[in-house]
Amino acid sequence: MMATGVPVAIAMAGSALVYILLTGDVPPFVVVHRMISGIDSFPLLAVPFFILAGNLMNNAGITNRIYDFALALVGWLKGGLGHVNIIGSVIFAGMSGTAIADAAGLGTIEIKAMKDKGYDIGFSVGVTAASATLGPIIPPSLPFVIYGMMANVSVGQLFLAGIVPGAVMAILMMFTVGYYAHKYGWGGDVKFEWPRLAKALSELGIVIGFPLAMWGLVTWGLPFNWALVLGLGGLFVADWIWKFDAVMPIMTPVLLIGGMSTGIFTPTEGAIAASVWALVLGLVWYRTLSWKMLAKVAMDTIETTSVVLFIVAAASIFGWLLTATRVTDAVAAWVLSFTHSPWVFLLLANVLMLFVGCFLEPTAAILILVPVMMPVVLQLGIDPVHFGLVMVLNLMIGLLHPPMGMVLFVLARVARLSIERTTMAILPWLVPLLLSLILITYVPEISLWLPRTFFR
Repeated sequence: MMATGVPVAIAMAGSALVYILLTGDVPPFVVVHRMISGIDSFPLLAVPFFILAGNLMNNAGITNRIYDFALALVGWLKGGLGHVNIIGSVIFAGMSGTAIADAAGLGTIEIKAMKDKGYDIGFSVGVTAASATLGPIIPPSLPFVIYGMMANVSVGQLFLAGIVPGAVMAILMMFTVGYYAHKYGWGGDVKFEWPRLAKALSELGIVIGFPLAMWGLVTWGLPFNWALVLGLGGLFVADWIWKFDAVMPIMTPVLLIGGMSTGIFTPTEGAIAASVWALVLGLVWYRTLSWKMLAKVAMDTIETTSVVLFIVAAASIFGWLLTATRVTDAVAAWVLSFTHSPWVFLLLANVLMLFVGCFLEPTAAILILVPVMMPVVLQLGIDPVHFGLVMVLNLMIGLLHPPMGMVLFVLARVARLSIERTTMAILPWLVPLLLSLILITYVPEISLWLPRTFFR
């Protein structure tokens, strides 16, 4: 059905219904029942709120502040705007949770700025596409929420597991920018000035110092709620006095990760907290959001959420039938008859997921692949948190390729290039991405160190 152009959600639910009607073993109303129960899940409440937080950040002009901060921090390095592109994506990834939001939000600013500075348009598009893959790896992450629900894995552990791999990916991308800068003799794009760098470093220092100050206040004996109020109050006062443009937006991932790792709130509650924080910044602090814009953001969020949850609902009946008809057991038995080596299985799984990622949207791919592959993962003793990182990264790389690569299409529209030329621009950036994939796949501690530290 998908090969004939039927939308993914209708193809999954439709094929399940056809099977039920042909076999007659199950009443047809089971399709509706399973679809409804598939989205009757508390963790899925995180989906609309993370989408809302990302939309609010994009529409409140916060992307410009993130770009300016990254420019002050690394714009003076050789290949400056390439490094700015990556650092900006690292920060924005802690707010949006999706690669497409990163490409559409920051990508519009970054590609125009690089073009104005004389960078090759192919290089600009390539680095923007590669850095956009950081969106779902660095928490928060919508694919991690979907995977956690399907694989029965802690979303909090998945979020923590993405931090170090995201840093590894960013470092490898910056090395790639450095290589191009050396090859073509590029210099910095802003003049090195101590005041500019000092301001950026002080903003970064405040963000890093916030959780340390909170920890100190709580250790000193102050109740956590009062410590949080004092900490946020001091943050607003510092921002008001010294006019720090980037501190408040960068605090979003700090508050999210800190709150989840200390058990203050669940990932679902963290999504609500991120939305409230974005509303406070847009409506009260920066005053860049109007009520008319807020209504548009709400409608965009409803539309995106509806699409995601429709796919989840359709996949629930599809996955249930795969399990009920023992297809997953048959696949597991076939794979285990072929190999009992986790390393070989991970290699085959990477090839399969890279292929599938080129044809399916990540949410749909996760919902189809998890029921089939998870029995094998568990039997081979592979940590499901580690496998979640591997799966999501594979599917993010798939977003850069035709025929279904959404990041590819977004950047082709932003840069006004043909799909063919955009694809060729992205190809060299597969090197750091695939190297990151190999490291994350075969060095599990990169992903598992933080979750094991905080979730003992």
